[in-house]
Amino acid sequence: MLASQTHCDSSGHPKNKMSGLSVTREGLRDGSLLKAARLIAGPSNTLLSDGEIETSLQKFISRISVNQDVWVFGYGSLIWNPAFEFAEKRATVLPGWHRSFCLSTFGRGTRDKPGVMLGLEPGSSCEGIAFRIGQKKIEEELLILWRREMISGAYEARWLKAETNNGPISTLAFVVKQSHRSYIGHLSEDEISQRLAYAEGPLGSCHEYLLNTLSSLKAFGISDDGLERIHSKVQEKREASRN
Repeated sequence: MLASQTHCDSSGHPKNKMSGLSVTREGLRDGSLLKAARLIAGPSNTLLSDGEIETSLQKFISRISVNQDVWVFGYGSLIWNPAFEFAEKRATVLPGWHRSFCLSTFGRGTRDKPGVMLGLEPGSSCEGIAFRIGQKKIEEELLILWRREMISGAYEARWLKAETNNGPISTLAFVVKQSHRSYIGHLSEDEISQRLAYAEGPLGSCHEYLLNTLSSLKAFGISDDGLERIHSKVQEKREASRN
């Protein structure tokens, strides 16, 4: 969420007036979080309007079969802060896609210390958590999810095949648009770890984002070698800055 660049005031300082902002069900439901995001982004922002978000959602819902539950795949902050209501969750493997720190974010960064967040990119496989939304709550809960994930336009909603211990499922997943202005998949692990070590914005720090993701995956018995390697580099940088 909030994948974009931070806008600055006339003195060149980042507009982080909304410090302490939280992604909550209530803020997404009543639209206050979207208003705050647009305020942070400034008048020249390219965030989607409420109408554009709802149009995108209705197009997606029109393709859902009657009486069909919807699975939603979480690979980052959705695991530890989904904000929407669900009936069930399962550890899930998504073949053909992997998580990577490939999106800039003004939610957890500034102009001087830009943040970075996770996206799903093609290749390899990704272990995460799938959440099942019952068909009676699909429209209400997916609206909350769309307001959370689709405001910046950096993601595309896809139906993907996944595997669980209870058998295969078809799941909704938000995959990164590599053509989007916020895509930074070219960054090295050292550059990524630098951002994760020190960047902080209105939604909190990138370091917190990394730790929450790792601990939530571990709670489900999931390990990610790439995240662990980056975490080690982040810890080295933070330790060096204290010495």
